[in-house]
Amino acid sequence: MKRKILGAALLGATLLSPLAAKAETEIQFWHAFTGRLGELVAEQVETFNASQDDYTVVASHKGNYSETLNAGIAAFRAGEQPHILMVFEVGTATMMAAKGAIKPVYEVMAESGATFDPDAYIGSVKGYYTSPEGEMLSLPFNSSTPVLYVNRDALSGAGIDPDSDFSTWQQVGAALDALKAAGHACPLTTAWQSWVHLENLSAYHNVPFATKDNGFAGLDTELVFNGPVQVKHIQTMGDWAQEGKFIYAGRRNEGGANFRAGECAFFTESSAGYAGVKAEAKFDFEIRPLPYWEGVEGAPQNTIIGGASLWVMAGHEAEEYKGVGEFLSFLSSTDIQAKWHQDTGYLPITIAAGEKTRADGFYDANPGTDIAVIQMTAKQPTANSKGLRLGSFDQIRGIIDEELEGVWAGDKSAQEALDSAVERGNQLLRRFEQANR
Repeated sequence: MKRKILGAALLGATLLSPLAAKAETEIQFWHAFTGRLGELVAEQVETFNASQDDYTVVASHKGNYSETLNAGIAAFRAGEQPHILMVFEVGTATMMAAKGAIKPVYEVMAESGATFDPDAYIGSVKGYYTSPEGEMLSLPFNSSTPVLYVNRDALSGAGIDPDSDFSTWQQVGAALDALKAAGHACPLTTAWQSWVHLENLSAYHNVPFATKDNGFAGLDTELVFNGPVQVKHIQTMGDWAQEGKFIYAGRRNEGGANFRAGECAFFTESSAGYAGVKAEAKFDFEIRPLPYWEGVEGAPQNTIIGGASLWVMAGHEAEEYKGVGEFLSFLSSTDIQAKWHQDTGYLPITIAAGEKTRADGFYDANPGTDIAVIQMTAKQPTANSKGLRLGSFDQIRGIIDEELEGVWAGDKSAQEALDSAVERGNQLLRRFEQANR
């Protein structure tokens, strides 16, 4: 029996239209979104289903990013894989190495006959998910980059001009001093500490996170994020933690609730945090560029993407792949992409969607929402700043999180923690290399 999808609240529908519900070909789409983002995905799915009567996309939430990836792998082994699986960017190397488990997007699009122009996608986004030959392996879907969220009311309350320049970490540090002196309980918090404060820190300062072009040039890559720039930054944050200026809330996005509630003055988070902050914040907030350390040659370079892409799983029928191609083409269409970008804060994955957003006056009406795009595109990416492609990266992030928590607690110096994380992470990379030779 065909399953029916509950309508998104903002569409005001309770069920799929009868026509769409009777579609003969069902496409299973597994994703990791809840809350506002989950509602927006549901809206996209319903809009596609209502636009034609050949296919019904059934969207299913499978947990957080890690849980969704693991669910997809387990389902493939059981022969019950979905057609489309959302995989966060750190799972890219794992999916590329999963021979026989995926059907590359460029093949799906060519065989389906759906509208597809690889050159339409923003280069810094597309490059993360392409083969060495430049062929798109998965479809960029929700691509973000970290920015700095500022609680202007909190700054004013501490006697700080909210229009001050916070471009550098030195300037942010001075503001943290003033906030602490004024008795503020949460001067700074963060989400996704490894992604923001090591992975993007490295790219933004044009220093390597790993050898072999951060893994793009071979599986025999080694982690090297224990260099002077990274150590300085993590030690500074560790000192701030001990002084009550940096409040650690958790490994994922736990700090978001604190910022949205008005408790914290500064918050480093994904550009996609915009949807939640805009919906919940009862204070005057602003988006600023991610700070950099003044004095580091070449900084700021460019930040790198987070988020996820859509991988097509192998083992389905040709007619089903035709439906997959149509859905992926729909998601890439200018109007749909522009709305997704404007609603969520994720990057527009196509050049046309970004141009439409600017032409619509969205950036003028919502200052700061173009910062993520500018950070990603202002400079041509280098070997150190085009992204990361590392095996077992989800597990490596877990190691990094554990070691950083030691610094925040005052149990380890930054050098000790990063040296340990590099050593432990390299052991995982060697196992991954051995398994995928």
